[in-house]
Amino acid sequence: MNLFIAVVVAAIAGTHIATWGMYKDAPHEGYSHRKYARAIVLAMVLGFVSALFLRLNLLRMDNLVVFFGCIYAAERGLEELYKTFVREEDQSKYFIPMQFHILGRVVQNRLARWSMAAAWLLLALIVGVALLRLDSSGGFASQLAVVVLVGGVGGWMSAFGGAWKDGPLEGFDTLKFFRSPLVASCQAFLLAHLTPHFVLIAFAAAGYTVAMIETYKTFFFPGRPRGKFAGKPILYPDMLVRRQRFIPVYVAIWVLIIAGFVLALLGTHRGRL
Repeated sequence: MNLFIAVVVAAIAGTHIATWGMYKDAPHEGYSHRKYARAIVLAMVLGFVSALFLRLNLLRMDNLVVFFGCIYAAERGLEELYKTFVREEDQSKYFIPMQFHILGRVVQNRLARWSMAAAWLLLALIVGVALLRLDSSGGFASQLAVVVLVGGVGGWMSAFGGAWKDGPLEGFDTLKFFRSPLVASCQAFLLAHLTPHFVLIAFAAAGYTVAMIETYKTFFFPGRPRGKFAGKPILYPDMLVRRQRFIPVYVAIWVLIIAGFVLALLGTHRGRL
């Protein structure tokens, strides 16, 4: 039952990711079922494997909420790692290259890209080990300053990565740079009420941060082209209409996310009374 729930929750997370990804990219790249399903399938695999290792009781709402955020972050991390350092495609369709680049110039050497991927993974591993060493079952996670610091880790990594990728072409935006760490810290404060484990707090906070920021950028400003397609023509104008069909599913998932958070926080509060 636990594995079944894990796969279902992961599929929901993957559908959420696939929907905002399709909504922003389809007018420029077109739509395909294969591409839409990619995030869903990857999330389901991650959900199955993670359930085996984490051994969280997913019949508990607090664990379910944390698990969803972790899978979201893991899928995004692996997908971006692949697109940045491994995948090779024509970058001329982008204003901001999606492959690893230095000041807008794409690094073509595979060994150099894979070395940077290894360095990025090593950094993530070091951060994870550090969080594990900080982990405490004695209520340490309830200290606000520590939670904010730890929870913002994923946001800071995202902010620096985004500044490296986008800054040379878009310019440095102070508000944009601090947005991810601030949102991640706020998410971590809520998640610290659901789990005492810093690794899970940081991972889940990073996942929910991506979900919130991408929703804001994608659906609150639908007419504004994403940075990577700035100045590029819309090649598939029919998708401006067809993509609207996916919005009810996206909204329904957000309702589930918010309801899950509320129920989990209420359940934790009642358990402490």
